[in-house]
Amino acid sequence: MDGPPGERILVTGASGQIGADLVCELRSRYGRDNVVASDIREPEQDSPILDGPYRPLSVLDGDSMESTIEEEGIGTIYHLAAILSATGESDPELCHRVNVGGTVCVLEAARDFGLRVYAPSSIAVFGPDSPRIAPQVTPLNPTTMYGKTKVTGEILAMNYWKQYGVDVRGIRYPGLVSWKAPAGGGTTDYAVDIFRSAIEDGHYECFVREDTKLPMMYMDDAIRGTISLMEAPIENLGPSRAGYNLGGMSFTAGELADAISERVPGFTCDFAPDVRQEYADSWPDDVDDSTARDEWGWEPEYDLVKMVDEMLEMMRATQSS
Repeated sequence: MDGPPGERILVTGASGQIGADLVCELRSRYGRDNVVASDIREPEQDSPILDGPYRPLSVLDGDSMESTIEEEGIGTIYHLAAILSATGESDPELCHRVNVGGTVCVLEAARDFGLRVYAPSSIAVFGPDSPRIAPQVTPLNPTTMYGKTKVTGEILAMNYWKQYGVDVRGIRYPGLVSWKAPAGGGTTDYAVDIFRSAIEDGHYECFVREDTKLPMMYMDDAIRGTISLMEAPIENLGPSRAGYNLGGMSFTAGELADAISERVPGFTCDFAPDVRQEYADSWPDDVDDSTARDEWGWEPEYDLVKMVDEMLEMMRATQSS
């Protein structure tokens, strides 16, 4: 394995829900010019990822990946490019090609150049046979194509670590809630859409049942957890390194709607489940994240009340500016 050509950071899929927040935080910590954002999609002109180095890049183009790594002096890749759950079920072939093929492309480049890699997983790796509070180690039998690609990603990450010494790390993200970026085609996106509808329309039609309970996390916690994992000493990480359970909060769709109605007078919510209800039903109510807490000190900062207050405050401020 060759040494990396530099110490700069490359973020794939930077235009996505996590990407914009992560790029901004990485640039704040390590310097604006040391973090290269990339995506196959052209960013909006006001996108924060353009406030620094940017390169158009497909994670399926191995030659472009290698030239980007060499020309930009990359030492670490945060590989966020992926097709999410609801979108993935409508086009399973594309989901597999991007999520698995893209991960292989990144891992091969990491193997060739001696890079460190962050390759996130998801609670979608769990299936209906998982305990309602999913343990760190349990059979992974997802029913969705998205979930299956994330299981494959965890297996690939461990194989590249064990066989080639590639330092790959990952988190099984719960549903993520952010005011900065629009929802990106995931089943848990109702928890983002509901805030925009509450402020703009005073009403929301939710695509999962009122009693649907899922693990969730405010984006600030997710970004902090991601960087904390990548900064953790390598000797602290055990066999869960490719997919740590990470807990933030767990609530039902009805509990979220009630919390918003307490703060937005007149807000109403109807529940009209669609096919995404099936995906949600196959996932656990919560996760046991004790391994992440023990091995690298994970601790969430946001609960439901704190998240709802900040989401409403920030989205109102954004709309009025």
